[in-house]
Amino acid sequence: MSLLTTLDQIVLASNNQGKLKEFAALFDQYGVKIIPQGELNVPECDEPFQTFLENALAKARHASRVTGLPAIADDSGIVVPALKGFPGVMSARYATLFGEEKSDANNNARLIRELQRHADKSAAYLAVLVFVRDTDDPAPLVAQSWWHGVIIDEPRGEHGFGYDPHFYLPEHERTAAEMEPALKNSLSHRANALKKLILEMEQAQ
Repeated sequence: MSLLTTLDQIVLASNNQGKLKEFAALFDQYGVKIIPQGELNVPECDEPFQTFLENALAKARHASRVTGLPAIADDSGIVVPALKGFPGVMSARYATLFGEEKSDANNNARLIRELQRHADKSAAYLAVLVFVRDTDDPAPLVAQSWWHGVIIDEPRGEHGFGYDPHFYLPEHERTAAEMEPALKNSLSHRANALKKLILEMEQAQ
């Protein structure tokens, strides 16, 4: 019997409605209900670490500790080699490193500014997902996936969020923000990491 068949509900260590829909759609076929942590009065968890893996694990353990349920968490962001991996785990609050207010607009403007002096505009979104059976789970399941592209100066597209308007996919000749949500969700770093995690859960005990 696989781990996945023993589960009936999992708390998602997030209140993001987009993530909730994406996770719920995949787990529904297994009869597993995904519950956002806000419905169970789980406070936000600190993310003090320098790696996506450590932050995701901290969030999953925290949600499981508060609720007593199995939990899934993700940590994701954009990694830019020319900037030595930044914004990285600071993706959502990159502008604050420079004394600016946290916002998508400020984060994007700062990224473009920092990249101006570099010829290499390559970038990749990274998503790391962690599942824990309980807060003391000694063998968490981990899955990650990259989505490679390049950063363009001028924003394009109305869909998506974060760095999507500047994240250009050469093979698709459009930015992530120009993609219809269904297409983006079939290609994105988080979607592919989630598929890998499902596979891990099908094979685990």
